[in-house]
Amino acid sequence: MILSEKETTVIKDLQTQEQCCVEKYERYSKLAKDQVLIDLFTDLHGKEQKHLESLTQVLSGKVPSCDCNDSDGKDYNPAATYSMASSEDKKTDCFLATDCIGTEKLVSSTYNTEVFAFGDPGVRKLLADIQIEEQNHAEMLYKYKTVNSMA
Repeated sequence: MILSEKETTVIKDLQTQEQCCVEKYERYSKLAKDQVLIDLFTDLHGKEQKHLESLTQVLSGKVPSCDCNDSDGKDYNPAATYSMASSEDKKTDCFLATDCIGTEKLVSSTYNTEVFAFGDPGVRKLLADIQIEEQNHAEMLYKYKTVNSMA
C-alpha cells in the first residue's frame, strides 16, 4: 500500500496525538494518588502505545489487523476508593481523569473526521476501530469518576 501525501500527513498528525496520549498516561500514572486510577492510566498507556505502533505500521505500508474491540468501556467496573467527602487526593485524581476524558474526546473526534481521508478500506477499518477504542477509554475514565463521586 502506498499512501498519498495527504494520507501520510494525516497519519503523522494522528501519531502526534497518540504520542501525546502515551506521554500523558505515563505522567499521570505517576501523579495519581489512587491505585485504581494508576492501574487505569497504566492500562490506557499500553493501549495508546498500540495505537501509535499501528499508525507506524501504516506509514510503512502495512495495515495491521484490528480486533474491533468495543467492550472495554462497557466491561470496565472500577472499585470505589473515594467517598462523597472531598480531599486533596480526590481533587487531584478528579482533575487528572477529567483532563484525560477531554483528551480522549478530542482524539476520538479527530479519528472520526480523518477516517474519510483514506481510500484503502483496511486503513479506514483500522482508524474506525481506534476511534471506538478512544471512546472506550473516555467511558472507562467516566466510570472511574462516577464510582468515586467525582462526576
